[in-house]
Amino acid sequence: MCSTPHRYRTVPRALDHADAARLVDEVQAEYAQLYGTPDEAPIDVAEFAEGNGRFFVLYLEDGVGDSSGADGEPVATGAWRWIDAPASLAAVGATRVAELKRMYVRAEHRRQGLARRVLAEVEADAMRAGVTHLVLETGLLQQPAIAMYRAAGYVDLAGFGHYVESGLSVALWRQVAESDDATGGVRTSGNS
Repeated sequence: MCSTPHRYRTVPRALDHADAARLVDEVQAEYAQLYGTPDEAPIDVAEFAEGNGRFFVLYLEDGVGDSSGADGEPVATGAWRWIDAPASLAAVGATRVAELKRMYVRAEHRRQGLARRVLAEVEADAMRAGVTHLVLETGLLQQPAIAMYRAAGYVDLAGFGHYVESGLSVALWRQVAESDDATGGVRTSGNS
């Protein structure tokens, strides 16, 4: 018996959209289970509004038209938002920096390449907006996530942001494009 490959679609959503909010609640519950508390870093709906960043939900479309909803079943999220360059990147001239946020795949959909798919779509969208460097913080206990980021080319970065002093935080970065200073535009980096 042959199984049919799943069909997925990534859709930009507001952070407070019902599907986005449900998946954010799920990842917060996972953080609480792993670390004893949900992620306490502040985020705001406006940070992911057009021009400030973008939030995505990945839908499994196999069940479109059934009880999973018009868009299918929401199974993963990922987002980016503009931030001021952390000091260690600013020191090397990085000025068009964004932070990856809320990368999450529901447990029953993991180990199928969906996190890499969402990461690639988030990176591509950020580059279209002019981002040259992406940074992220993730938890030390989330080793599969750290391995996925490292495999995608992310390298260590000095701590920054809300968890700068946390021994349980891992900060990573990747240059995704080169700034074209002559035009103010962005050229895609060879490592993307």
